[in-house]
Amino acid sequence: MALHTHNTVRACLAFALTATVALATSARADDKIFDELRFGASASVQGGHSHEDGIFPEVTVLFDPFGQNAATDWKQQLARPRINIGTSIGTSGEATQIFGGLAWTVDFNEKIFAEAGFGGVWHNGNVGYTDDGPELGCHFLFHEYVGAGYRFDQHWNVSAQIAHSSHANLCDGPNSGMTRAGIQVGYKF
Repeated sequence: MALHTHNTVRACLAFALTATVALATSARADDKIFDELRFGASASVQGGHSHEDGIFPEVTVLFDPFGQNAATDWKQQLARPRINIGTSIGTSGEATQIFGGLAWTVDFNEKIFAEAGFGGVWHNGNVGYTDDGPELGCHFLFHEYVGAGYRFDQHWNVSAQIAHSSHANLCDGPNSGMTRAGIQVGYKF
């Protein structure tokens, strides 16, 4: 299991790096491929046998195809979500996640913002019953998160979030889900 997890982590990192480099090099100098890039880490906040050990390095890329950056008030911001794609990399033999979906950001002022997201996730965690770690039922789950952040300037920000993944009892098997909380540093292009 450890070798399989190690290879999965390496594959996820290679994919993320290759995709980022390919997107960056394919763009003309005046094009903006993605809106924001975030790096950080999270940890399991579940108790009991569903708790996951270790820290989970994370990378998230946000795209703005609906013009959220041009929104002038909170109603327009909610009507124009951004697209997110990312990974939460399992350590200590725990599950790696690859997720994507929509993210809604609302500004309270120039500095403080809140964010919520919804989409799907694939993971390589335990789908059956176990005495150690979450019991997830199937490899494709729903993924949602909420968070709050602070902008240092027009480019740099930091955000704290809590994310949950589960199948909402839509597939056979157990459904203890994965819940992780963490911090990410973002760079907005």
